[in-house]
Amino acid sequence: MTIWNPWHGCHKLSPGCANCYVYRRDESIGKDASVVKKTNDYKLPLKKNRQGEYKLTKESGIIYTCMTSDFFLEDADEWRQGCWDMIRARRDLSFYIITKRIDRFGECIPSDWGDGWNHVTICSTCENQAQADYRLPILLSHPIKHREVICEPMLEEIHMEKYLATGRIEHVTCGGESGPNARPCDFKWIKEVRRECVRCNIPFTFKQTGAVFIMDGKTYHIERRHQMSQAAKSGYSYIPGSAVADAIVYKLPDRDSLFQHLGRSEFRSRFHLSEKEINYISEKGMDTIYQHAVDFVTRRLAPQNPENDGKQTPMRGHPVFISQHATACCCRGCLEKWHHIPSGKVLTKEEQDYVVEVLMDWIKKEIGTVNMHRGE
Repeated sequence: MTIWNPWHGCHKLSPGCANCYVYRRDESIGKDASVVKKTNDYKLPLKKNRQGEYKLTKESGIIYTCMTSDFFLEDADEWRQGCWDMIRARRDLSFYIITKRIDRFGECIPSDWGDGWNHVTICSTCENQAQADYRLPILLSHPIKHREVICEPMLEEIHMEKYLATGRIEHVTCGGESGPNARPCDFKWIKEVRRECVRCNIPFTFKQTGAVFIMDGKTYHIERRHQMSQAAKSGYSYIPGSAVADAIVYKLPDRDSLFQHLGRSEFRSRFHLSEKEINYISEKGMDTIYQHAVDFVTRRLAPQNPENDGKQTPMRGHPVFISQHATACCCRGCLEKWHHIPSGKVLTKEEQDYVVEVLMDWIKKEIGTVNMHRGE
């Protein structure tokens, strides 16, 4: 990882800045991180070795720019043009700029920026929903060749699918907060953003758990040295078209507990088979209904990224459709939330069989209830 810090120091701007690692580190050595100064590395992209060759080459990898400040900080306005000049001169390198000040982007770009420079990625942070709704529309409105989003520290559940659906965001990263005063990060927040990325076919990285990590209602305190490795071990990063999600370990819910849980949901419990659907089942026979369930699951639910996921199951028209909504087997997001089967993977034969069994169990229960009321 190559870091270029042309200046150091910043000013806290939003809730994500509260426990800033730069402030924490500077304070430990008696330094004031709010004082912004140009560094000795200001001209790093142009520095050469004794042989007259650039010190930074393609082999240096991505050049993470301004990691102890913000590239669009007002205090650095007089130095920024010089950085743009160096970035322009080094088109053989890839520069990566993370900012909380995307709202200053338009007034800070060089005159020849055009529709963006291909070797520059602009990454906007958004630690909560308010910042996502403020910053991401701005990120999308500007001419940028490569856009990314990072939610770190992630402070609450964030929904950004409407921004991801534009197809103009290339990658999303999420992670918890580190340090002695770290605020908690809930795994369900991570999984929700991941599900949205999967639906939009966008790569997702679960970078780190943070120091205080909540999973399944339990709080874990994780040492700094394990935070990134634990996130990687979870397998919850996502690469479209790959099989990385196959490594995610999960446990299917107990069938009785599942139906009890579904029964407590106001939305799920409102679904029932009508007289028309009962008659349809009687006419076709359970074997045919079973084959319909197999077909629907195979075509609409089993692919890694089903077409129109989240809207692929009609609310009516077939007993199996009704059962899918009643049992939360209607889309991959619901399948993950209720049945723990991760999105972003092709359903195995065993997983497909499980879903079909759940659907048929519900249909049989419905028929049994109707017959009981009929006195049959």
